[in-house]
Amino acid sequence: MKTIKYAVAAIALTTLSFGAFAAESITSAQAQNMNKIGVVSAEGATTLDGLEAKLAEKASAAGASGYTITSANTNNKLSGTAVIYK
Repeated sequence: MKTIKYAVAAIALTTLSFGAFAAESITSAQAQNMNKIGVVSAEGATTLDGLEAKLAEKASAAGASGYTITSANTNNKLSGTAVIYK
């Protein structure tokens, strides 16, 4: 029983810590006060929300705190790019 409590607590803390470091979509005005650190791209999404989630995940993995989507294209599957900032 103690093991289950510790496992649940560990999962809860891990989930909270990942959310704290996620990159967020920002406006171009907010981007002016940040440093551009690169560009990420994603493909294979079936919805715009899915594409944004993929771009946000890649931005976070690259160490960005914010991103602005610069393009979105479709050919049965969505693809797009985003500039990332720190």
